[in-house]
Amino acid sequence: MYGLKDLKPTIKIDNNSVECPVKNCSEKVDRQRKSFKRAQNYQCPIHKIYISPTTFEYEKEQENLLWIDNSDEQLLNQIKNVKRESRIARDNSEDALTWNVMRFLDRQGLITDFLSKLSNQVINEAELILWSYSPQENSAWKLLEKARREFGETGNRSSEPDIIIKTDKVLYFIEAKLTASNKTNPSNPKNTKKYKTGGDNWFSKIFKSEYDTIAVKEKRYELMRFWLLGSWIANRLNVDFEFYSLVKQSRDITVEAEFSKHIIPCEKRKFSRLTWEEIYRYIETLEDNVEKQKMTDYFKNKTVGYINGNIKQAFSIK
Repeated sequence: MYGLKDLKPTIKIDNNSVECPVKNCSEKVDRQRKSFKRAQNYQCPIHKIYISPTTFEYEKEQENLLWIDNSDEQLLNQIKNVKRESRIARDNSEDALTWNVMRFLDRQGLITDFLSKLSNQVINEAELILWSYSPQENSAWKLLEKARREFGETGNRSSEPDIIIKTDKVLYFIEAKLTASNKTNPSNPKNTKKYKTGGDNWFSKIFKSEYDTIAVKEKRYELMRFWLLGSWIANRLNVDFEFYSLVKQSRDITVEAEFSKHIIPCEKRKFSRLTWEEIYRYIETLEDNVEKQKMTDYFKNKTVGYINGNIKQAFSIK
């Protein structure tokens, strides 16, 4: 895995070529345009990465993952049976980042401790559900599938939260972003599925703004869907619901205030902004071990490609 210590601070880009970003490599590849392609003329023959002017992709996705022993590989393969798409091999992949961080917490038995501190209450039991895959059910989480049907979602267009954590007191939804925006539009604004009527008109019980205002005008379509489905599931489980927008410290600073204004206040439901840097600071407080060192080094050296030929560090960490 290549990070800040391994990559050139600047790369040369011209109309026809891009140089390999790995330090001390003089190889150049053809310049990609428009969509990213995995083709030999875009691959460094030495480092085997596919290169564009803004990012690169590993030949094998395992090269972008910190945890890939037999149990990790088995879990990842099971997730892929339900996950719709994956760009885990890409340097700026949100999925790879999510896997590396959440698997660290899970492997170290830290999920309940982290959530207890996040929610300021004692969480005793937790099941980590990544991209809708439930290890306990060995399938897509059935309650999520039921919620999808309840609100008129079908097939590949259905909601897929990055992280769900089912606990004894709180249902957590966490939507992870790295470079992508929290502003999203419905592909067909006129097709509201059953968002406004499903769950015995659940929408009107949790939102004080109209669907068009939230989903279309203010472009909070994805957040709206996750709040709708997650709070409905939590209500059925008779637990609290906490939904976190997980972002970089420098991004989406106002997302909590801008989305919360549409929500009917309720003690059992909470929407919050959470940053990757906050998770890093939590990890920093842990007792030292090999995996912690691996994780903190990853945060410090993580990059998100190049802007105008200049490398971009992922997180505000010194």
